Amino acid sequence: MTGRQRFTAERMTPEPVEYAVAVDRYLAAAGLGEQSRRIYRIALTTWAWPLVGRAAPVGGERRRAGPPVLPLALLDQPAVGARLRAAVRQRAEAAPASTFNRELSTLRGALAWWRGQGWLSADPLAEVGSRPAPVAATRLSAREVTAVLALRAPLRDQTLWHLLHDTGAAIERALALDVADLDLVRHRTRQRLATQLTWQPGTGQLLSFLLVSRTQGPVFLTDRRAPAGTPAADRCPLTGRGRLSYRRAAELFTAATRPLDPEHRGWTLRQLRRSEGGRGTG
Repeated sequence: MTGRQRFTAERMTPEPVEYAVAVDRYLAAAGLGEQSRRIYRIALTTWAWPLVGRAAPVGGERRRAGPPVLPLALLDQPAVGARLRAAVRQRAEAAPASTFNRELSTLRGALAWWRGQGWLSADPLAEVGSRPAPVAATRLSAREVTAVLALRAPLRDQTLWHLLHDTGAAIERALALDVADLDLVRHRTRQRLATQLTWQPGTGQLLSFLLVSRTQGPVFLTDRRAPAGTPAADRCPLTGRGRLSYRRAAELFTAATRPLDPEHRGWTLRQLRRSEGGRGTG
């Protein structure tokens, strides 16, 4: 929370029963602009889902979804702290650091304000630092990888998953690739790159299908046209679509693998990457 945000000093009564109402009152008192208020509401809505043991919507559904029916008083129950901390660890693994820290800060600010109003007594994030260390993700087994790569998913997503598994490249590194970086005949990146990646013929075939008619721009694109102001380097000159973000790629993978995960949470892209001894480095 920043010093520019001003809160009303009055205690709001009566005490709200629903989490959604408490969110509305917090945002009304925070003195935020319309765009910031929208972003804060999305974050606070997302954090509500794990409190009722359900996965949050992703992608466009995440931006449009309302929070589940949730009594605000539930946040004072001891079991909620464990659920919320697990959700924080999972989000830290899936989201870029800047996004994660912003969303966590938003939740902290709301909790502190609600406690200041006398609506809550406990702090479920008391044991969570500002930058909690991500839990080391267990690599997927060979059987799990086979199941992931057999999923019926869009060509773009399947190609990214195959590439990450084949090369062991950092996710950010794979998403930063441009069409001109690839040597599709030799199944590798071009030698001008500082770090060379190589992949299997099957992945090469997927890349060839994905890049039909495209000779420039990012390899992995969003589903929609890039917004105005997107740098030319992050936009396809043929389709006008933008470069796929880490956050979106991670959300899509977790959502797609939720049915395969015995805990029904979904896996992370980092779990898919081949460990040392893979065919590339990132």
